[in-house]
Amino acid sequence: MSTTELTWFKSSYSGTQGDNCVEVAMAGAVHVRDSKQKEGEELALSPTAWSKFVGYATDARV
Repeated sequence: MSTTELTWFKSSYSGTQGDNCVEVAMAGAVHVRDSKQKEGEELALSPTAWSKFVGYATDARV
């Protein structure tokens, strides 16, 4: 599957103030991109790595 065929969704923490957010798509790997640069680079993580990242980000939140 090419990344152009993925179904992307915005972070639930993005709010409604514009396009400053992260988008995620899941298809085997977890794909992450900047919503302002949809044709730009993206990061693909294993589900385990994504889970660890989300856990770290959640713990680091103030």
